[in-house]
Amino acid sequence: METKMKNYNVGIIGATGMVGQRFAVLLENHPWFNVKVLAASPRSAGKTYKEAVGSRWLIEKPMPKAMEDIVIMDATADIEKIASQVDFVFCAVDMKKDEIKALEEAYAKHECPVMSNNSANRFTDDVPMIIPEINDEHMAIVEAQKKRLGTKRGFISVKSNCSIQSYVPALNPLRKFGITKVLACTYQAISGAGKTFETWPEMVDNLIPYIGGEEEKSEQEPLKVWGKIEGDKIVKAAAPAITTQCLRVPVSNGHFAAVFVSFENKPSKEEILNIWKEYKGAPQELELPSAPKQFLHYFEEDNMPQAKLHRNLEGGMAVSIGRLREDTQYDYKFVCLSHNTLRGAAGGAVEMAELYAAKGYFD
Repeated sequence: METKMKNYNVGIIGATGMVGQRFAVLLENHPWFNVKVLAASPRSAGKTYKEAVGSRWLIEKPMPKAMEDIVIMDATADIEKIASQVDFVFCAVDMKKDEIKALEEAYAKHECPVMSNNSANRFTDDVPMIIPEINDEHMAIVEAQKKRLGTKRGFISVKSNCSIQSYVPALNPLRKFGITKVLACTYQAISGAGKTFETWPEMVDNLIPYIGGEEEKSEQEPLKVWGKIEGDKIVKAAAPAITTQCLRVPVSNGHFAAVFVSFENKPSKEEILNIWKEYKGAPQELELPSAPKQFLHYFEEDNMPQAKLHRNLEGGMAVSIGRLREDTQYDYKFVCLSHNTLRGAAGGAVEMAELYAAKGYFD
């Protein structure tokens, strides 16, 4: 049964960047969330959203009309004023990590929950890193975080790196067979760097076999997502052993992964396909507005999934999988695809916020 919710006033911190723009589009006409505040750097503050962004609008859909004339506030100087006007904020700022961490804690300490798209707090022990279909139980650590921060309702929750949003959802329901090792090669779209082909012409007809810091994130973040709450912290899972290679490819949107996996108890191909087809998480059970009805989609054709055809599946919030077959060095190999700025970034954060709203964390 669909969850009935009251409306919440929200802010977008970092509204002028690519992910902030994606938040704006996703939140236009959202049934639960009303955009009340847009904030960015001091150079944008005082301008209307339309004036501040100008020709730098990067999303395929136009800027929401209702937001064009909202005057941008200063994300760092106007924290108290912003916090007084909203129930929580989405945060996607372009700053140094220590500055982001301090900024997000400042909002939380002003009793304003933060739904973060940034990496600064991903490995803070009491900050949950939520993939809503996978580890909603980690939301419980928020109480320990509030105690540390000295807040009543202010807290921080982060979403994971977009690079793991394809292969970790595909692997998650198979963990009951005892995943021992994983090799994942990710082929990541240029929007993951906040770019388009117009702003990054060097990527046309090109491939770059390195993305700074991405391999460490892709290898370590799944272990926190699969970890357990112990006392006042989330302790990472000890297994599986994960190794990755992360490449930048000339695709506008959509992160692709080639995955190799071994198990303690090897399942049959039929078991895997049935599990993927039937898998549901909390967003599906609660029928959250942004949740795909079917989270994981498998395609039998050898040339599927493809970025152009499947990155927007179910509003860009589903994961597409294909080419499941046995391997000589691992038990199985397959490929998978997710939309990096929807499933992997802003859309995942909106779904995360819907989950917190449904559980009463913003009340």
